Amino acid sequence: MSDHGIEFPAFRLHVVPAVLALASPSWQRDVWLQPEEFEDLDYVVNVLFDDFCNADDPGPWLGKSLRTEEEVTLMRELGTVYSAVQESVGRRAPDEAYLDAAEWDIVITIATRLAQVMVTNDLQAAAVLHEQRQRS
Repeated sequence: MSDHGIEFPAFRLHVVPAVLALASPSWQRDVWLQPEEFEDLDYVVNVLFDDFCNADDPGPWLGKSLRTEEEVTLMRELGTVYSAVQESVGRRAPDEAYLDAAEWDIVITIATRLAQVMVTNDLQAAAVLHEQRQRS
């Protein structure tokens, strides 16, 4: 897939860790369920749906915080399955209700695939940049 680059690299520095958090059940339980921690599900949702992407409609973020069409497709899938869980447990449900929802495993699965793709794409972009600098 074609890498469209990143217009807003600082945005990506928020998006990738948010996706990684959704891919990690142990992180979710160890961090999100601790009231003294900064990060919780609401924080991750704000990053992915409001602040640095729009998981419901990620297409416009291609070349801004998402590199490839595959990332856009997976982000849309993540938005869809997250929204389904949110609808089933209720928007104001505590994080633990989301983590215990039967459909939460699907969120984790898609987030895991998206995290793999995003990290791989970032590593490939870094390798290309390194190679270009070596030639200069």
